[in-house]
Amino acid sequence: MIGNANKTINVVRALKNNSGEVPALLVVGHGSRDRRATQEFERLMELLDKRGEMNVEGGFIELARPPISECVERLDAAGSRDVFAVPLMLLAAGHAKNDIPATLVREKRSHPDLTFHYGRALGIRPELLDLMDDRIRAVVAEEELSETAVLVVGRGSSDPDANSDVAKIARLFFEGRPYPMVETAFVSLAPPDVKDGLDRLRRLGAKRVVVFSYFLFTGVLERKIRLQSGEFAADNPDLDVRYAGYFGPDERIADLVLERYREAGRGDIRMNCDACVHRVALPGFEEKVGKAATPHYHPDEPGHSHDHDHHGHHH
Repeated sequence: MIGNANKTINVVRALKNNSGEVPALLVVGHGSRDRRATQEFERLMELLDKRGEMNVEGGFIELARPPISECVERLDAAGSRDVFAVPLMLLAAGHAKNDIPATLVREKRSHPDLTFHYGRALGIRPELLDLMDDRIRAVVAEEELSETAVLVVGRGSSDPDANSDVAKIARLFFEGRPYPMVETAFVSLAPPDVKDGLDRLRRLGAKRVVVFSYFLFTGVLERKIRLQSGEFAADNPDLDVRYAGYFGPDERIADLVLERYREAGRGDIRMNCDACVHRVALPGFEEKVGKAATPHYHPDEPGHSHDHDHHGHHH
């Protein structure tokens, strides 16, 4: 566990004493067309709301309500003046690096009396590795672990930095745990796909594979991973394929969100910019260096048009 509720309340009280107002936690999610995903997001917000004396709002940049602009309006009306925004993203890619910061700049223009502080994505953390291990052990008996390979499936991104983080996660998960092989795959935008990842493990000699979706919540893409895993299992009856699901709303996720909130309050933000396509000319991504960030308009916000749509997004 990262911390406890008392520590969080103490930090919030310190922030309150400095600013004279109760600060606000704004959790920025991606959004999904799947109502179950939105309900899981709401359950996480309930866990956060019980933790401390801050105003808590959570909204989405697309695909689901409420949009961020509505959340900021409510925080403003509630009297918050310091807003600490945490991107509810497992890894930092385009949304966390560009879309959300630009959206906060837009909101600052609409709410000049508010001060926005931006946190970082949840990132690669041992708590998440432990939670993934718990999900996998729920479908694999203890005596089977040493003969069970793991396929970690990420969302996939056009940002190579985010994709490389999935490879790091797989290696960290492999170290010190009994699983003989841990491989990676992606469900969109990046190879290998789920079936190729499973086929690689089969060719390497695996007889049993557990698939874990490296997702916070369910949604269209998570269900796609589940479906593709089942299809591969049906086509390859010699391979025991099991599905371990995804993280879901959990106290450890709430702890990590609050840790990012506390970082933003201290001004102690350490972004990894060493391999960021917006700062470093990586092969094939040179045109992204220095490109201006633009707000990510939610369909329910003024200013939205089809020019701002991210075509091909399914969540």
